[in-house]
Amino acid sequence: MLDRTREMEKQLIEWRRDFHMHPELGFQEERTAAKVAAILEDLGYRVRTGVGRTGVVAELGEGQPVIGIRADMDALPIQEANDVPYASQVPGVMHACGHDAHTAIALGVATLLAQETFPGTVRFLFQPAEETGDEEGISGAPRMVEDGALEKVDAVIALHVDTTTPTGDIKVEAGPASAGVDTFYAKIIGSGGHGAYPHRVVDPIHISGHVILALHGIVSRKLHPRDPAVVSIGSIHGGEADNVIPDHVDLCGTIRFTQPEVQEQIHAEIKRALELARSLGGDYELRIEIGYPPMNNDAKIVNLIRNVAVDLLGANHIQEAKLEMGAEDFGFFSSSVPGAMFALGCQIEGDERKAHSVHFDIDERCLPIGVAILAESALRLLGGGIHSSDIPPAKA
Repeated sequence: MLDRTREMEKQLIEWRRDFHMHPELGFQEERTAAKVAAILEDLGYRVRTGVGRTGVVAELGEGQPVIGIRADMDALPIQEANDVPYASQVPGVMHACGHDAHTAIALGVATLLAQETFPGTVRFLFQPAEETGDEEGISGAPRMVEDGALEKVDAVIALHVDTTTPTGDIKVEAGPASAGVDTFYAKIIGSGGHGAYPHRVVDPIHISGHVILALHGIVSRKLHPRDPAVVSIGSIHGGEADNVIPDHVDLCGTIRFTQPEVQEQIHAEIKRALELARSLGGDYELRIEIGYPPMNNDAKIVNLIRNVAVDLLGANHIQEAKLEMGAEDFGFFSSSVPGAMFALGCQIEGDERKAHSVHFDIDERCLPIGVAILAESALRLLGGGIHSSDIPPAKA
């Protein structure tokens, strides 16, 4: 399988660079989706467009099991600083998280599987808007689920390029693989006035200091030390003049967690922290916006992917994946059906290009490796691969 994918490396690079040069933000992936759909139709897939607004679903085969392969397509609002021939041609928009590579890799997998005979159905999920939400704050994965993208799916797999891992290695572990994420918005309300007469006002900046300390103490003093969690304040705004105490201070921040009970506890503790405003003579408003669920990797599917990677790359190229508190909306898929995502090493030797940075880039030698692992994993899940006994049981 790896030999076959290396033969198509030139095509994979061509696709990836084309998507990189023409990035599109979430729910705006019109050109990307059209190109993906055209390629899949030429390969003989049954294609449905406009799924989850701008997503593409493509199927090959018949009956059960149905194995989903997901690739996200959206870019970020970042001005690229790389001086390369394939740099973004869209001002202020850049593929700074590797979704161009994910899309190219999935097309490579589709190309290979179109040449195979297998039981069941493979379903490709080319997803919009992993990085952002719509006007209701909802990202691409749940929008695709609403449109029936996971109907009758027995398992779903995906990858994400990883610039912290050398090319030729992967990381994958069962259990929580990324955090759930919510966002909180708070307004601390006082009664402002002249800065020379603080005794005549209720100072929301003074109150905010106590609230901020309480918020920062939630993880270290309110949660069990073994529960992974983050509460970070990302924005504080209050006042406009040096001698005027404002009427209110606005705070917003991010919540990260891996367990629903921890999520609930953090929500309660944030409210408790904001109650300090009332005890100090002020008031508050609080809104918590529910975001992505935690992404949990199914143990059986992880074991299958690891076996595939050992066969293709060797056991010494499978690294331990440590839980990070970043978020990934693949969790909407893997919380609905058994699923797993692995990290594909793509580090440019001696030059780690951090995700979401203006200099992000990948070692394109990773592309055929990603194709080979996803393709062989899908075949084994379908029951047509080398070790079909590794497949988890399909749903009844």
